Amino acid sequence: MDFRIADTFTDSLAKLTGDEQKAAKTTAFELQMNPAHPSMSFERVDRAKDKNFWSARVSRDLRLIVHKSGGSLILCYVAHHDPAYQWAERRKVEVHPTTGAAQLIELRETVKEIAIPKYVEVEQPVLAKPALFAHISDEVLLGYGVPTDWLKDVRQANEDSILDLADHLPGEAAEALLNLATGKTPPVPQPAAVGADPFEHPDAQRRFRVMSNVEELERALEYPWEKWSVFLHPAQRELVKGDYSGPVRVSGSAGTGKTIVALHRAVHLARTHPDARILLTTFSHTLANALQVKLRRLISNEPRLGSESSNKVSIDQQRDPISSGLGNLRELIANAAYLSQWRGTKRGLLLFLQIATGTSNFEIEEQTTGANAPPRSFHIRVRAPRETELHRALIERIIQLEKPAYVTYELDFPSPGH
Repeated sequence: MDFRIADTFTDSLAKLTGDEQKAAKTTAFELQMNPAHPSMSFERVDRAKDKNFWSARVSRDLRLIVHKSGGSLILCYVAHHDPAYQWAERRKVEVHPTTGAAQLIELRETVKEIAIPKYVEVEQPVLAKPALFAHISDEVLLGYGVPTDWLKDVRQANEDSILDLADHLPGEAAEALLNLATGKTPPVPQPAAVGADPFEHPDAQRRFRVMSNVEELERALEYPWEKWSVFLHPAQRELVKGDYSGPVRVSGSAGTGKTIVALHRAVHLARTHPDARILLTTFSHTLANALQVKLRRLISNEPRLGSESSNKVSIDQQRDPISSGLGNLRELIANAAYLSQWRGTKRGLLLFLQIATGTSNFEIEEQTTGANAPPRSFHIRVRAPRETELHRALIERIIQLEKPAYVTYELDFPSPGH
C-alpha cells in the first residue's frame, strides 16, 4: 500500500501543542508500520461526501483524518475531534477530469456568504467590475486545473474577489488564474497519459508525497512542507547540471519549479567552481527573502556556500518602485494559504501589508493611547512607511478586511525621523 502525506497534514500538525504533535506523530508512525492494527480505531466520516475519508484515534479527543482508496492511504489532517470531522466533511480527493492530477478539493457548497446588516443605507451608483475570466472557455480553465465545481465562481471573479477565491482552489489553478489576471497567458499543461498514476502528476506532487519508510516520514513531520520544495525531480536535475555554452532560458507554467531550478543551478555552479561568486537576482524583495530561506535549507550541510565571509551564492533583488496590490498579486496568491492561517491577527495583517506593497517597516501598535489618555481597548494604530502613502486606499482596504470586525484603527504615515 502506498503511504502518502498531504501538505494539509503538516500544516494542521503545526497548529497543535507540543505534546499533541508528539502523540500525532507517534500515531502516524504506527499507521505507516501497520495500517490494520486495532489500536487505530478507524471510523468512517459518515457525513463526508467523499466516503473514503476515515478518522484514526490519536488520543481521547485528537483524530487523524486519512483517505483510504485502493492501494493508497493518505495522511490528510489532524485536529481535535469536531474540527477534524468538519474538515473532512468539506473536502474530497479526486482525479481532475482534464489534467489527470490528484487534487484535494474544498467542496463548493460549503463556502457561504454572510450578509452583514447595514444600519444606514446610502444609495450610490456602483459600477460593476469586469469579470476577469468570462472570455476564457471552460476547456481552457479545466486545462489549468480548475475543479469542475468551481468553474462558475471562476467566471464571476473580479479583481476584488480573486484573492478570496484562490484560497479555495488547488495551487496550480490559483497560480494560472493569477497569471491570466495580470495579463499573462501561461501555457496549458499537457494532460496525463491515459492510465497514468494521478499521484505521479507534477501538480499532484505539490501536495502529496509518498513516504517509502519510517525515516522519510520522520523527516516530513520534522520539517515544514516547504522543506520538500527544494527537492528536484529528474527533468529538473538535468537542467540544473547541464553544460551550457551561453545563457539559457527556462520556461514553464506556474508552479513547475522554475525558481527552484534557478536556486539549484546557482548552488551547483558554486560547488563546481569553488573560486566563483554566484549572483541570483529577482524582481521582488519578498521572493528574494523566500529564496534565502530555501537556500539555507538546501545548503544546510555546506554553510560555507552561503556565508557572508565566502559569499559564494548571493541573492538580491532589482530595485523597482513600490508596486500596487495588483502588481504583487502573484505573491499574495502564492502565500494565500499561509496568510489565511493568521487572518485576524497582528502577524497576519503585517504579512499581508508587506506582501501587497512589496515593502517592510510596517508597525502595528495595539491598545494605543493618546496624551494623558487611558489605553484604548480593541484599537490599533498602523504605522506605514512614508513611501507607501500613494497606496493609502489599498492599505486601508487591507486593514479593514483583515482586522477583526470589532477592532477600530488609525493609519499613520510618519515622516522620517518620527
